Parts: sequence; C-alpha cells; structure tokens
Amino acid sequence: MSTVTRYIVIGAGAVGVTIAAELQRAGRDVLIVARGAQLDALRAGTLRYARPDGTRDLALPVAAGPAEVTLANGDVLVLATKTQDADAVLADWAWRPVASARGRPAAAVIPVLTVQNGLDAERSALRRFRTVFGAVLWVAAGYVAPGEVASVNWPAAGIIWLGAYPRGAHPLLTQVATDLSAAGFLTHVVPEIQRWKAAKLTSSVTFALGALYQRGPLRERAEQLLRDEASAVLAASGLGIADLAADTDGERDRIAAHPTQGPQYTGNSTAQSLTRASGLETDFINGQIVLAARLAGGDAPANAAIAERVHRALRDGTAAGSLDDADLIATLPQLAGLLPADAEREAPDRSGVLIDAAALCKLLDAADPPLVLDVRWALGDARGREHYRNAHIPSAVYADLDTQLAAPPSRQGGRHPLPAIGDLQEAARSWGLREGQRVVVYDDSGGLAAARAWWLLRWAGVAEVRILDGALSAWQSAGFELEAGERRPAAGDVTLTAGHLPVLTADDSAAIGADGAAVLLDARAGERYRGETEPVDSRAGHIPGAVSAPTADNLTPDGLFAAPEALRARFSRLGAIPGARVGVYCGSGVTAAHEIAALAIAGVEAALYPGSWSAWSADEERPVATGPEPGTARGAASAEVAGQGQGTP
Repeated sequence: MSTVTRYIVIGAGAVGVTIAAELQRAGRDVLIVARGAQLDALRAGTLRYARPDGTRDLALPVAAGPAEVTLANGDVLVLATKTQDADAVLADWAWRPVASARGRPAAAVIPVLTVQNGLDAERSALRRFRTVFGAVLWVAAGYVAPGEVASVNWPAAGIIWLGAYPRGAHPLLTQVATDLSAAGFLTHVVPEIQRWKAAKLTSSVTFALGALYQRGPLRERAEQLLRDEASAVLAASGLGIADLAADTDGERDRIAAHPTQGPQYTGNSTAQSLTRASGLETDFINGQIVLAARLAGGDAPANAAIAERVHRALRDGTAAGSLDDADLIATLPQLAGLLPADAEREAPDRSGVLIDAAALCKLLDAADPPLVLDVRWALGDARGREHYRNAHIPSAVYADLDTQLAAPPSRQGGRHPLPAIGDLQEAARSWGLREGQRVVVYDDSGGLAAARAWWLLRWAGVAEVRILDGALSAWQSAGFELEAGERRPAAGDVTLTAGHLPVLTADDSAAIGADGAAVLLDARAGERYRGETEPVDSRAGHIPGAVSAPTADNLTPDGLFAAPEALRARFSRLGAIPGARVGVYCGSGVTAAHEIAALAIAGVEAALYPGSWSAWSADEERPVATGPEPGTARGAASAEVAGQGQGTP
C-alpha cells in the first residue's frame, strides 16, 4: 500500500468532527463513524459545525460501526474516541476483513492513527495493528450539544504532531501530513512521537483542574504543581519530553481562539465530560502519571488527589467550574502554604453567608462581638420566644419573625410582607444593633427561619450578616454553653435603608416564570408545589413556569448547608447558574430567603418575591399550575386542595 485513499474517522466528538470536516473541506475522501444523537444528526445532515469563519451543516458519509463499513487498501483508521474507550474500539476494528486484501484483517493491512491524550492508546493499538501512527493534537474544539460542535482555532484549525509508533519513519506519514496540512492543520512529522505525547501529557494533567475550578492564582499554582510532578515522574521513568514551546514558536498566533458565529466552545474535554456526565479520561492522564510513579516504587500524590476529586465530582453531579479555592486547598493541602496567611484564613468561606459554631464562639469573646439574634419560629408554632427564654446562645437577643421581621399580613402582601424600613430600624435598635456591627442569626431548624433575618438585614443595608451553619444544634454539638432568661440590651444606633437586595412583584414573578432564559424557583415542599396539599393558603399549586426546588434540599441530613459544589450542581440542574436571572418564592417569603442564601453560597444572585404563594394565591386573577412540571396556567379558578399537612412557610 503506497497511498491513502480514504480516512475513516472513528468517533464523532469534537476532535473527530473537526478532523473529518476539515479533511473533507480539503477534498479528501472521509467516512465518519458515529453513534447516538451525533449519528442521527449526521445522517440527517443537521450536525452544525461552527468555526470562526461561519457555521455549516455537515454532509459527511457516516456509519454506525464497522459492520456498516467495507474496508479497503488505502484506508487509514483515525481513532478519535475518548482514551478510555480506545481499547474496546480497537479490538472491534482490528479483525475486520479487508476485502481488497483477500480478507486479511485490518490489523495486518490498514494503518491506525491514534489522537488520544496520554500514553496508552498507541500501546493498545500496537497489540493488534502492525502499523500505528501516533498524533499529538492542539485543537480547541468542543462538543456543545447533540448535533453541535464548535472548533475555535483560527486561521489554522490547530497543530498536529505525527510520528510512527514506537519510533522511526513510514512512507505513508508524508502523505498523511500533507493531507492534514491541506486541511488547515499546522503539521509536524517527528521521529519519536512518545516524546511529544509525554510533553502533551504534562499539559493535559491540568485538564481536571480546569474542569473543576475557576481560574485564579491558586489554580495556577496547582497547575504548576501537577505539571512539575508529572515531568519529574516521566523523566524518572526514562521517557524523554519534547519541548512543545520551542516547536510552536511563531505558530501561536495562527491558532488563537476566536468566537464562532454559532455553537460556542465549552471548555476542555474533562469539563465537557462533567457537563455531559460521561466517562472521564482522567485515569489515562493523571492516572498515567500515578501509574508510572507506582511502577517505579514511588507515588504521585498531587495527580492521585486530583484524579480522586474529579471522579467524586462526576459521581456527585458537580457542575463544571463550580468549585472554589477552599475545595482546592482541601484536595491539595500542600497549596495552603503557598497562600498568604490572610487568604488562607479566609479560604474556607468566601460566600459571606455562613459562620460555624467554633468561629462564633471565638467572636463572642472578641472586643467587638457581633449581635446574635435568636429567630426561632415555625409554621404552627407560636412559642419561639418561650423556646428562647428556656435556653439560648449567650448574649443572643430574640427577634420575633411575625411582628419584627414582617409587616401585618394582608391580601396584597401575603402572610409576611416586608416591614416598613422605619419599623425594621426601630426593631433593630431595640435589639441593640449598632452602626457597623456584625450580626449572626440562628434558629433551631437549619436556618429556615433565621435566613429571613439574614436576607432582611442585608436588604436594609447591614453589611455583614451570617447564618449559624447547623443552627442551635451545631452550637450544642460543639459543647458550648447555653443561657436562660431574656436579654434586654441598650438601644442601638443603626440607620437602615431599604432596597439593597433585589425583590420581585407578582408581575415580575409571572414574567420570569414565562421566560425560557430565566428561572423562578418554588422553595416550598414538593407536595405543595404539585398542588397535592395546601395547609394555609387559599389555593393549591404553583406559579406557572416555576420550578420545584424544596428548601429542605439545601441541607445535609445533619442540618448543615450542603457544600458549595453540591449546591452549585443542584441549582445548575434547575437552570439557576451564575449570570442567569433567578427569582425565588415560597409560602410567604420566609424560607425563600434560605434558598437565596444557598444560591449565594453557590455563586448565584437571586431576587425574592416577598408576597410569595400567600399573595399570589389570594389574587383570584392570578393563574395556577399543578402537577410535577412547571406547566402552564390551570386558570384563575380556585384549585381544590388534595389534603392538609405541614408545608414550607
């Protein structure tokens, strides 16, 4: 075999589609092998391929697998699957007969070109295929959604290094390189491809970091830590590492990323796998470094820790890019010493929402202790002040939710309207709140009531308000003392002003519910959202277009707020992501504040509908939806209540 007549690209992900599309545009004969939604889109001619110069629907010959392909001399198999899938795919193709070679298997007749990250795919290929070419790709392409791929390098489509595996030369490499160059790739043929694979691997070990954490100084230090560890391990194993920077000198400007006019690039392959909840190639990237270290009798602790963390993120449904520096320090404790002391101390909580019991106890002994508010309250339990008098955190003052944190109920305002700012200021001064003083709020129900005070004081301009994470039980579990009686502090001097946090009217809430680009969260219990029961309000159901997001799901079984990454994953699944327009309501605007606190921990800003369901349902002109889906309006007629029981206020 002396010439290449067809490229069979196995895998229709971002890289496979980019290679196939650019080869076809250069006039080369291409067949792409796909599955699932990509197969359907290719067969229908509706797979959208976005490049900076435009977006087009691809018309590529396509097959679902080797059973649909007649192999021939002149074919080259381009393995463009994920690394973790390579071995099974190679086994499937290797022993297929080549019709023009008297039925000899592909493994004996046809070359295979591997483009995977890591060092494993070429070894798997060489177990079966006589001729193996390895490739290293710098191609910024992303699988955006089923039937959509974005490739953003411009004007070149990327850089490709090619070499015969394990070393040496092959007469076909020149033609393959020529074809890829014609297809817009900056192409280099190298004598020892594994040196270039190793060089790419020392860069690829940072993919998991890029998938999990937002860019910042700490992540950059973590990236360097992983790269240094990988380089040391590979060097100790006797594998040389090429200098990619020298190879690309003068070429970087030709592969700069540019926005496309259609689907947008969504990040590296690991981030895409997290977003799609698909298999990770981490075991063949960071895991390759761990393997090499262990075979040499050593270890690669940083790469091992990142591999473990990204697999846990996949299992837990953690949203890509949602973890913070505190999580990164917990994953790689060796980074803690690289941070300034102040940054390290602040890392465990950047949300400005929570405080733990130990930190509160320490603050109470400080020269400027915070005002502590006991906000015990529950729907159907009017004995909050009695509970407070029996036992409370030392120095705490009782704040009455019904009379101090709300105006009197009304049909228009609901059961807990926002208080007039003058009335709230009078209450705050009666608690002893001084200008500039910090505030900590707590209850005995996971913060479900205390969050109302947290939100209301921030709405009124108090700069620093924290919720005691884990509520009163966390204080008691830590072994700290309680006191009885009632505190009557000296009057404070705080001045409050309204409007520091966003609020929604009923019309605003209706508009958000109808806006496909926004999300309205219903923080009540699921049975109230579905309209199966309504314990206090006039009609059962939910605002049309609202999504069910019960407040109780913000908490772990022990009553603590869930970790930031878990909350980000939860709200991301509901459509509440950073930058989106998000509104929240509950029964009467109390526990919706808890949802807003959880959203703040997740990095999402949200607006409160203070009247909530109590005001909406009292207006017979307002439509109602029922059932488990956001739905459409059932009409203004009153909904029958399926049952009675406790719900979310």
